[in-house]
Amino acid sequence: MSPPVTDVAVIGLGRVGLPLALSFADRGLNVLGIDNDADRLGAIAGGRMPFKETGGDELIERVHAGGRLRTSDQVTDAADADAIVLTLGTPSFSHIEIDMSDIRSVLDDLLPLLRPGQTIVLRSTVAPGTTEFVAGYLERKRGLRAGEEIFVAHAPERIAAGRFLEEIDSLPCIVGGVGEASGERTARLFEVFDAEIVQTTPVQAELAKIWANIMRYTTFALPNLLMMDCEQYGANVFEVIDLVNRDYPRGGLAQPGFTAGTCLRKDFAFSEERSNAPGMLLAVSRVNESVPNFLVQGMKRRIDGGTLNGAKVAVLGLAFKRDTDDERDSLAHKLVRLLERELADVAVHDPHVASPTQPLDATLRDADVVVVAANHSEFGMPATQQAIAALAAPDALVVDPWNCLGSGQVFAFADELALIPGTESSHQ
Repeated sequence: MSPPVTDVAVIGLGRVGLPLALSFADRGLNVLGIDNDADRLGAIAGGRMPFKETGGDELIERVHAGGRLRTSDQVTDAADADAIVLTLGTPSFSHIEIDMSDIRSVLDDLLPLLRPGQTIVLRSTVAPGTTEFVAGYLERKRGLRAGEEIFVAHAPERIAAGRFLEEIDSLPCIVGGVGEASGERTARLFEVFDAEIVQTTPVQAELAKIWANIMRYTTFALPNLLMMDCEQYGANVFEVIDLVNRDYPRGGLAQPGFTAGTCLRKDFAFSEERSNAPGMLLAVSRVNESVPNFLVQGMKRRIDGGTLNGAKVAVLGLAFKRDTDDERDSLAHKLVRLLERELADVAVHDPHVASPTQPLDATLRDADVVVVAANHSEFGMPATQQAIAALAAPDALVVDPWNCLGSGQVFAFADELALIPGTESSHQ
């Protein structure tokens, strides 16, 4: 018996591609998912999510039972599909140059096999002009004219980690097609979801996604810089933020914290590469990237002897954001490396991530310093504050840029902590 017609192939089954592939299949499409990670493919074949996604376990169970998702480790198998969606990683080189090698590699694999009438959708974040580049590449290498013989579009992924099943039906879906027909074909593909389809040009779709991330990256750099200014002037950052925001119609200053993640940390480079104001976004990056070192230097100024050599430092959290298992580009890892360079004895606890960490009790026991590096819900609960008081050294320094513990201080001592029930960071 021949396999069913493939409606859509999703190349890349990471945190963007897998929920999308599952959701397409859940809406009745025959889907082929392609990835080169054998462990990930094995988990999917067994009906298991390889990472956390709210509602993901139930979704993959339904799809697995329905048999509408097949997997492969061969990019060329995607050529059988009517539509091909690329959800590849899109890194930048360290010297602020976009790395398009993964996209070109996939295109090169598919070139001999593509046929007129197919639709190719870029779902990943890409630099301005990339969608037009793909269209031109296909025409130059295969003679397939975009918008007439083959249909190319950018439909950027804008969904937050952990919110896919909610936001795939609620966030407007931006479609930037190379030609009207490309936009129409891509819209028909994504119309299986309930979200509004917004048609635009390819470059405007690219800019919309890039600048959504740049806006968040910059928004969170401001309170981080304020936190450093407050340290310089002996002020309390949380009190200053309250003064800025309280009953003020032009307030809205966010809370400080670790601003990172695989998107925010790199996506500014898509604009910086050809910027008319070179260095502006690099300065934003430098603010956010300097937070771990700022905290380490603050520890040294407050700990007895002014050195972390031999001190036990408990780090709570490795994920890059609240209540996720995603550690990619997390600044918590940078913090750990900086502490190790100070010859500190570092113990780490995170209840969400896949990386092995220690239990909370073992991490906190006899700690000279406790750092809240991720604003997980668990760390804002009374049990965590009570565990710090019971297990850490009596004069332990507690470093909490998120204000998870509710002390209202970035640097406090364990005996000064006063937990405020329900306190949550707005930095999500």
